[in-house]
Amino acid sequence: MRSRILILAALTLVVAACGGDDEPNADLSAPYELPQSDEPVELDPADFVPTIDNTYWPMAPGSRWIYREVAADGSRQRVEVTVTNRTKVILGIPATVVHDRVTEDGELVEDTEDWYAQDKWGGLWYLGEDTTEYENGKPASKHGSWEAGVDGAQPGLIIPPSPEVGMSYRQEFYAGEAEDLGRILSLDELAEVPFGSYDEVLMTRDWTPLEPDILEHKFYAKGVGPVLELGLSGDVGREELIRFTRG
Repeated sequence: MRSRILILAALTLVVAACGGDDEPNADLSAPYELPQSDEPVELDPADFVPTIDNTYWPMAPGSRWIYREVAADGSRQRVEVTVTNRTKVILGIPATVVHDRVTEDGELVEDTEDWYAQDKWGGLWYLGEDTTEYENGKPASKHGSWEAGVDGAQPGLIIPPSPEVGMSYRQEFYAGEAEDLGRILSLDELAEVPFGSYDEVLMTRDWTPLEPDILEHKFYAKGVGPVLELGLSGDVGREELIRFTRG
């Protein structure tokens, strides 16, 4: 029986998620080897398509997601993610530009452009980001910015093609700055957020060796995209979808 996703229930998954073998399962089906750690990959632009219609995160231009993020200390932020009609060529691939704005009490705290592309097998690749952190309304840091192919940075996968439980993969790699990893834990979860209830949700475990005390679970609903993010250790906050407009 599938479990309903609530914070209390999700916290019981910490022990199981922290244990086990993190190595990828070579028997899992995929048309190519999933990227791992800092291993270089060579992407062929001919293998990429102009439209991102991944089942778990379609990105039609004009689509917009609004999230409420509540930190462990009770502070709240608003996260607005919008798919633009612009592209940026990275490694010869026209990547879709997605604009991400984070505000707190109406003040901008982070402004980011993320770059995504989908291959012909349905894999959703992450090719980098240009991010700016703000303090008192002024730019304060570009920490975390990276671009695949520049200064040793490597692309990663957000959603593998034909996702299966147990798949492990790199989501991004720029040494010392961005080294996120993911593992698929379930394709059959339930998630309840202010915008709605979803079943057959893809759940991932996300972590980074740069901050080993932080562990997150993310939930992707078919036809919508990310709907819920739970911090399970380190920052035990919650980010949930409160509004979605399809482009």
